[in-house]
Amino acid sequence: MKAYSTSDLRNIVLLGHGDVGKTSLTSAMLFASGAENRFGRVDEGGATTDFDEEEIDRKISLQTATAIVEWAGKKINVIDTPGYAAFVADAKMAVAVADLALIVVDSVSGIQVITERAWEYADHFSTPVLFDINKMDRDNADFDRIVAELQERWGRSCVALQLPIGAESSYEGVVDLATMKAYRYSQDGSGKVISSDIPDELAELAAESRSHLMEMIAEADDELMEAFFEAGELNDEQFTSGLRTAIANRTLLPIVCSSAIQMVGTQPLLDTIAHLAPAPGDRGASIGHAPGDEASAVERKFEDGEPLSAFVFKTIADPFAGKLSYLQVRSGVLKGDSAVINVSRDNAAERLGHLQIMQGKHATAVKELHAGDIGVVAKLKETLTSDTLCDATSPIEYPRITFRAPAISYAVDPKSKGDEDKISNALTRLTEEDPVLRVARDPKSAELLVSGTGQLHVEVALARMARKFGVEAILHPPKVPYLETIKKKVSHVEGKHKKQSGGRGQFGVCVIDIEPLPSGSGFEFVDKIFGGAIPQNYRPAVEKGIREASERGWLSGNPVIDFRVTLTDGKYHNVDSSEMAFKIAGSIAFRDAMSRAGATILEPVMEVVIVAPEENMGDIMGDLSSRRGKPQGMETQGSNQVIKAMVPMAEMLEYSSTLKSLTHDRGWFTMEFSSYEEAPANVRKEIISTFSASKEDAAG
Repeated sequence: MKAYSTSDLRNIVLLGHGDVGKTSLTSAMLFASGAENRFGRVDEGGATTDFDEEEIDRKISLQTATAIVEWAGKKINVIDTPGYAAFVADAKMAVAVADLALIVVDSVSGIQVITERAWEYADHFSTPVLFDINKMDRDNADFDRIVAELQERWGRSCVALQLPIGAESSYEGVVDLATMKAYRYSQDGSGKVISSDIPDELAELAAESRSHLMEMIAEADDELMEAFFEAGELNDEQFTSGLRTAIANRTLLPIVCSSAIQMVGTQPLLDTIAHLAPAPGDRGASIGHAPGDEASAVERKFEDGEPLSAFVFKTIADPFAGKLSYLQVRSGVLKGDSAVINVSRDNAAERLGHLQIMQGKHATAVKELHAGDIGVVAKLKETLTSDTLCDATSPIEYPRITFRAPAISYAVDPKSKGDEDKISNALTRLTEEDPVLRVARDPKSAELLVSGTGQLHVEVALARMARKFGVEAILHPPKVPYLETIKKKVSHVEGKHKKQSGGRGQFGVCVIDIEPLPSGSGFEFVDKIFGGAIPQNYRPAVEKGIREASERGWLSGNPVIDFRVTLTDGKYHNVDSSEMAFKIAGSIAFRDAMSRAGATILEPVMEVVIVAPEENMGDIMGDLSSRRGKPQGMETQGSNQVIKAMVPMAEMLEYSSTLKSLTHDRGWFTMEFSSYEEAPANVRKEIISTFSASKEDAAG
């Protein structure tokens, strides 16, 4: 493939809810342009951009993938993204490098939760938007109704650029209002198209729709508005240039229609992208900052003559090819076998090997990439997603892509003994390609925790780990890190260890006071022995015995916190006393003190933030009440409501699936640790009962 100049590049990202046909639309564009010699169908596992084995098995997109279409002298970098809530964060990375967001909407279902998320991503990066109402061949497809929905949600700037010819099973083509031509398609799904005049039955509607579109274009530009008033219309050049400018400025959100699976509307869509979508740089320069100084703005134009800079928007961990870094050249010309620095990693030096462009999973080597183009570099040592690569003499750092915190964590154990190190390494590799996935070791339970957007997200990660790295794992909810403490002071508690079995015996006696401390104080040990009741060298053993016993707990096997032990007295024997004897005496004294000090169980409480549509608030509040949640406030955020609540961690382990059900997958939540609070009596009773049963099982 030849190297394309910046003005001939078009970077588009396909966004939208799951199952609206984004991947099929990508396949249609590839087939119509001749980039592929067959239509790659998702249900047959042949889609170019759904190449991961998990994607083929599940028949849904799980990660961002790229493909290339050459059309009308332009190189169109197509970025196909996931549409299911568990994986849609991956799409945000793609929007960061796109110059047009093609938001695909179902012709029957209309606006869905991920449609709104797609808009949020495009709005965040100020990316121009083109809506495609897909699956126009479905029963109950209704172009006018979906257009009205889009206008109600995002305003009158949502305006039709095409009209459908027919609907449902009789859907056979489109009328393009930019060219005022009709495009009729063969009904065999071959993509064969005939351009013709507009049918008589649509001529009047097409004229009215073009007139409305022309008015909207004129409204976006003072000079065009003046020309429109003088002549009563815009000429073809004014119409086209004004439309292109309005799209780039986001003052117009055009709407087209298609049936990707039937190949209807594909060629006019490609024409729209090639002739009307902005090229890199049409919306202005890229804004970064000096490394280490986010307050200092640094500007780079999408021009070959600028110093080299590139932004890494996606990483894939490939067990055979190594790490693949997907990047966009923001300025300058990127050439293979060149040296750059990674300013995001303390100016780490990176040597670029061969440059590649990707058609799904298939790589083609290229010599260079011009400003604005997208490509892949393999085996970079330090570079990860959101990193900036640049010329060492002209450093710049682009803003990192941020993501919502994971909503839920699961514990994982290796399926085979001896795979502990393998599983940690494999999961770390997966976090390189999925920045939403987190892996950490719980400091209290020592469990290996994998955190993600939901259960499906974590399950897919483990399935990928098994296939890519040959390591299988068992997934289960994490242990709730309960703690224990005391509520009252107890004085003069004796711990005595005496044992005589022939020869040297064991003897140690200690006397302690125990008292509660404020939350967060931990454990304190105070030595108040005067004289030689216990020799100085044995007193640390008493503390050690108490500390170890407190880690094992008293009621539930969980560590005891926030208490003070004061060593006040004791006895020893010149021959039979030892450090071990006093360690055991200390643990005996601790257990006796706990039995009298009002021991109780503390549970972790999480600060939970829930975002969901207003109509779901009643169900959500009722569910939170059943989970012992304490609402802390509510506020409006766009069309959603935001609830803040304090909820025990034990009640949130399976909340992801519940919220999905309550909101029809339109809600999401985050949570983080807030504090420990005393568990209610019924909860304490259940925890103690479970612990006692586990001890009995272990004993017999």
